[in-house]
Amino acid sequence: QVQLVESGGGLVQAGGSLRLSCAASGNIFRINDMGWYRQAPGKQRELVAVITSGGTTKYADSVKGRFTISRDNPKNTVYLQMNSLKPEDTAVYHCNAEVTSWNEYAMNYWGKGTLVTVSS
Repeated sequence: QVQLVESGGGLVQAGGSLRLSCAASGNIFRINDMGWYRQAPGKQRELVAVITSGGTTKYADSVKGRFTISRDNPKNTVYLQMNSLKPEDTAVYHCNAEVTSWNEYAMNYWGKGTLVTVSS
């Protein structure tokens, strides 16, 4: 089994910053892509940022230039540095990881989510 544990969410004012963390643990041979998704009330879940095992990154247009995704492979951890936050960024942020377990095929895992609230 693989678990993703998120932390770092909270309440901030517009223009502020937060840093989200997501640590994977369990039966892990290799972690492929890791990413962050978010879902606001009444909206569809959207991809925020993805980072591959090689360090290649992709971002949603709405967060480019403001958010930075990174990873620490020895710690099986992915981060999302969020700067210049806007009220539109308010959402539950979910960590996602594609994990290859020992003697198993790759599977996707999700964290329970952490709430980010940006006040105006």
